[in-house]
Amino acid sequence: MSNQRENVVLKASELSKSFSVLGTSDLKVLDEVNLTLKQSSSLSIRGDSGCGKTTLLNLLARLEPADGGTIFWGDREIAAASQTHAMEASWRAKHIGVVYQSYYLIPELTVMENVLMSVRLSGLPITEYEGRAKELLEQMGVVNKSMQIPAKLSGGERQRVAIVRALVNRPQVILADEPTGNLDERTGAEVMDLLLSSCTKEKTSLILVTHNPTFARATNETSTLTDGKLIYE
Repeated sequence: MSNQRENVVLKASELSKSFSVLGTSDLKVLDEVNLTLKQSSSLSIRGDSGCGKTTLLNLLARLEPADGGTIFWGDREIAAASQTHAMEASWRAKHIGVVYQSYYLIPELTVMENVLMSVRLSGLPITEYEGRAKELLEQMGVVNKSMQIPAKLSGGERQRVAIVRALVNRPQVILADEPTGNLDERTGAEVMDLLLSSCTKEKTSLILVTHNPTFARATNETSTLTDGKLIYE
């Protein structure tokens, strides 16, 4: 196996997804999408609202099945149309960090407990990651909120906590869906610096969905999702 092949951490081949729309034919949002992500690299995806960007991230993370195609998590080949199972969930918790616009923080848990939940799900030793969690929270300016519950935080603070949760495990891949959408300009730039620096410092790879052209141009590769196709620029 060549070094080039070994450096691929995430690959999608001919991913397709349609949704049933009442009274009309099926709406195809992804039409045989191909994507390759190498170690320490970053890819931005832009596109109109509703074009399928979030759906693509969901398929890559195996949070929902595709209609067809194949996904490779490193050298693990997965039939994208198959249902997810517990083994995949455990591997995903260790190797893929996901950041969504809606945060998905657990309301009953404190900020620190939310951050360390991904460590717990991965089966990793929590005590070894508490220091890293605190350091990342400090970088995001919310370390003083560690014992607060999400309801006590602003929307921007919740987003920063969600980003820390995604990074704390040192995952191979970060899938970020508009991670700066709820942040002010300065904090958004700090978040982007943190995500991109993780690619170089920790050999993490990043797929960034964004409407921000400046942030999109900061990634190694840029692309647009249009008419169900991923077009590299």
